[in-house]
Amino acid sequence: MEPIILPGENGEQIKLFVVEETKVSGHKYLLVCDSEDENEDADASILKEVAATGEESVYEFVEDDVEFEAVAKVFEELVGDDADLDF
Repeated sequence: MEPIILPGENGEQIKLFVVEETKVSGHKYLLVCDSEDENEDADASILKEVAATGEESVYEFVEDDVEFEAVAKVFEELVGDDADLDF
């Protein structure tokens, strides 16, 4: 899986692994988890691309309830009900 590094609240780095990606209403979303091991239980989250320049992208966690539910349904169809999405 491809890792993404995000800045944490206290200056630490958060390492997440991309499980799946999709586009909804013209926006790119990533389904990410906190473990590289596919057999291990891991928390999953959804990131939204908020800016892109060349090959660099900026992502934020989806915090809007309606947006999260809509995108979560798409990812559940893509990866099955095994995804335990955090909000």
